[in-house]
Amino acid sequence: MNQSLSKLLMKKETLSDLPPFRCPTGFRIRCFRPGDERDWEELIRHSFTREIKFAHKIGDHVPSCAERILFICKGGEPVATATAWETGGEDGQRWYLHMVGVKPEYSGRGLGFAASLAALHKMEESGAEAAYLETDDFRLPAIRIYLKLGFLPVHTDASHPGRWERILRQTADHTPKKS
Repeated sequence: MNQSLSKLLMKKETLSDLPPFRCPTGFRIRCFRPGDERDWEELIRHSFTREIKFAHKIGDHVPSCAERILFICKGGEPVATATAWETGGEDGQRWYLHMVGVKPEYSGRGLGFAASLAALHKMEESGAEAAYLETDDFRLPAIRIYLKLGFLPVHTDASHPGRWERILRQTADHTPKKS
């Protein structure tokens, strides 16, 4: 993985077409509560293959966004997470699907899709019309989920068209073909 590569950007133009949220059987969804920081860090470490401290990435924002930091749990154990992240900037308010992660032993069970969809519903409930996300080239399983949810690549760097072409070819190789 080349750390000098820029992040990839994806956008879902509308949130009005979201399918209904259904938590996978045997799991439940809940919002952040104090003490979840270590579980969040563990989920993200496995998904992003590096240490990311909750305090540095989200911590200061907890009072205003705890209801939008979501966990899917098996019993009492958080096994997936996603955040509906609101930012302000020069071009106004933007919403991001942020910090999506699943414990490796629970991958392939639809939890990344479910956590992402739940976060998108939180955005829509908060008045968002569109959503963005940033990702990395190596996160192919996550990119497959984002494509399934209707996110499309946005080219913000000269390297993006070629990188996206390669990624879309790789994700198509692993996507069930429609007959």
